[in-house]
Amino acid sequence: MIRTSIAICAIFFSFVDLAIGSGNEYKDSTKVALSDSILLPSFQDIQSVKLLDKQFSEFSKTNFLGSNDYLDTSVAWNSEFVVLNDTLIRQKLDALDQQTPFALSYNGRVKAFINLYGNKKRLLSSKALGLQEYYFPMMEEILDKYDMPYEMKYLAIVESALNPTANSRAGAKGLWQFMYATGKMYGLKVTSYTDDRFDPYKSTEAACKYLSYLNKYYDDWTLALAAYNCGPGNVNKAIRRSGGKKGYWEIYPHLPRETRGYVPAFIAVNYVLSYPSDFNIKAIKPPTTHFDNDTIHIKGPVTFSHLSSTLNLPIEQIEYLNPVYKLNVIPNDGKLHVLKLPNAELGVFITNQDSILAMYKPKKDNSEEVLATQQQLEIYRVRNGDYLGKIASRYGVSVSNLKEWNGLKSNNLTIGQRLRVYSKGNAPKQAVAQKKITTTTKGAYEYYTIRSGDTLWDIAKAKGLTTAQIKTLNSNLNERKLKPGDKIIVGKKG
Repeated sequence: MIRTSIAICAIFFSFVDLAIGSGNEYKDSTKVALSDSILLPSFQDIQSVKLLDKQFSEFSKTNFLGSNDYLDTSVAWNSEFVVLNDTLIRQKLDALDQQTPFALSYNGRVKAFINLYGNKKRLLSSKALGLQEYYFPMMEEILDKYDMPYEMKYLAIVESALNPTANSRAGAKGLWQFMYATGKMYGLKVTSYTDDRFDPYKSTEAACKYLSYLNKYYDDWTLALAAYNCGPGNVNKAIRRSGGKKGYWEIYPHLPRETRGYVPAFIAVNYVLSYPSDFNIKAIKPPTTHFDNDTIHIKGPVTFSHLSSTLNLPIEQIEYLNPVYKLNVIPNDGKLHVLKLPNAELGVFITNQDSILAMYKPKKDNSEEVLATQQQLEIYRVRNGDYLGKIASRYGVSVSNLKEWNGLKSNNLTIGQRLRVYSKGNAPKQAVAQKKITTTTKGAYEYYTIRSGDTLWDIAKAKGLTTAQIKTLNSNLNERKLKPGDKIIVGKKG
């Protein structure tokens, strides 16, 4: 968003503005004629819808959980167009209005946006409804901290379609679309390695601080929304041009064009996502939820590719959970940085943190691209029709090389999967080196005898397994209490 000058990025409209008289008719929304609601916003030109389209087209290329559940949109909605009932919408919107300090009015412009989110872009609303499971618990916690209306969370859908790395043509970034200068005013720092505007938690806190300030200034949440979009200067101009009136719908004709659609879009999102069943909308589940993950503070340097290989996690999953890092690198700047991981892998990381970080050997420039050049490494993304033999032939390496470098136990690949490929088989030692263990076979299982200094993580890596898999083989195994001489199952015979 542009916060100190006219807003350009949040929502752009190509349809003709609704005919408005003196503006007084908007003061009482019941007096607004609905016949003009046949004019729909041009959804191709609405920033949040475009961002949502882009976000989920990217998800369709790679699903880091290895499941198609998130991509199955066939049951997300009934394709039948829902005819809007003005009386019913007004009743339900009035019920929502009683629960919030926002003025959730209903008129032709609001109806147009309800039609957009409820009908024209029903699939996108299904996806946004699912993404709430990941973002809204965090947002509600921060809104509660700042004593803000919970409905403010819906503004992030209008702003960015819940895409933490959204980037507008004007340079506004993140869930809340902060411009650089305004973000800096509210504590969002930008470096060569990180951008706090991409940090969902920090940017939500900054948005709460800014919106709280605007509400105190205007003593009106709806005007605060308008000022968040186009800046206080433009709202103040609209107030002066309206003869000193201070209601949103009273100054509506004098606001910048994009801001005239901003508040109606916010009201519409509140309605559609509060009553999704009215439009036969069902949530498309996200690849992970808020409570599936947790955070830890660490000091760099370490790359996402190193974490991916040592924790046996798809790099796309680490990227998704940690959008603040622009180069997929946690920098070595002497500061503590937040790392977010799935709960199971976070436990593994905490137990073996020193070993994992010690294994990483940073280069002079530890960006992923430079590391690849220095180590003659290429990160190859699997495409449709690829198989290990085809990729091996392309790079002049063996299938066994590919499997060893990437810890593959089978020949199965998934579209979008990233593979490490070393030119001419020139893999650095740390890419293939691992703890060597000797096992014994008894009955149907393979056993390993614990030695001094062993960790479950070391043993799992040596066997090409995850710690979770070893725990499954050994019920009641406590990885913190491994004793030399104890025997654990590390595989099945054959």
